[in-house]
Formats: sequence, structure tokens, C-alpha cells
Amino acid sequence: MDKYSRLMRALHWLTALLVVGLFGLGLWMRSLSYYDSLYQVLPFWHKSIGFLLCALVVVRLLTRWLTPQPAALATHQQWERVLAKLTHWLLYGLLFGLFVTGYLVTTADNRPGSFFGWFEVPVLITAFPNQEDIAGALHEYFAWSLIGLSVLHGLAALKHHWLDKDETLKRMW
Repeated sequence: MDKYSRLMRALHWLTALLVVGLFGLGLWMRSLSYYDSLYQVLPFWHKSIGFLLCALVVVRLLTRWLTPQPAALATHQQWERVLAKLTHWLLYGLLFGLFVTGYLVTTADNRPGSFFGWFEVPVLITAFPNQEDIAGALHEYFAWSLIGLSVLHGLAALKHHWLDKDETLKRMW
């Protein structure tokens, strides 16, 4: 069976885990009041893990471009191949939309973001009016879109595994 490399499989599942975790953390943060003890703690972790995810996705894209990838399965229809390619690029686009908007929210007050307290991520873009509100709204929209598209991506993999009985899911497992 023509599988993805161990590195690509690990990056795929780690990305999925971090996306779901960050989404849940983001929802939890929105429920906190100013006086909640986690009000300052959870955003620190959300930002730090978000920066980590950004680095992992960059490594994932570089790995994808620099190493051979398995060929499309002969059992896949042309429309499935096109839809799969479009879905993957939309997933990456939404991830980078999240990274940019998250960065803009983090640096809206012209202070750098922290990466787990180890170093600071500098402010590269000057604040624009309502930066935190605009970027925050886009960040939420991108997050919900990413989760929705990820669910469809997972359902497509399950369709291939259970209905089509092909090797699509096994190649990434």
C-alpha cells in the first residue's frame, strides 16, 4: 500500500488534534467573565499553541513539497480528485487566515505575542482602527469554517473507507 510518510501522518494528526483543541479552547475563553481566574491564562495558551500550529503547518507544507507524495488512487473519480485537492487547499487557506487574524488580534495593542514565555513574536503590522474587533470577527468566522470543512473532510475519508472500501483512510492512518 502506498502510504504517506510517517512525518506527514504525524503532522496531519497533530494538526487535527491542535485545531480541535484550539477551537474548544477558543469557545471556552469566550464564556469567561473578566473576573474569572482563567481569563488571562487561557488566551496565553491559545496564542502559544496557535503559534506552534502555524510553525507545524509551515513544516507540513514544506514536507509536502519536498518529499514524494502517494499518487491518487485509481479508484477515485476525477471529480473526487478535484474536490479533494480543492478541500485541502481551502483547509490550508483557512488555517493561514486563522494565523493572520490571530496574530492581528494578539498584536492589536502594539505589544508582541508570547510563545510559551520562551520568546516574543514581534509586532510587524501597525495597528489599524478596530483591528482587534475586525480580526477577531474574521478569526471566529475562519475557525467555524475550518471546523465545518474538517468535519466534511473526515466524513469523506469515512465514506472512502466504509462505502468505497478503498485505501484512502489507511494511507493517512
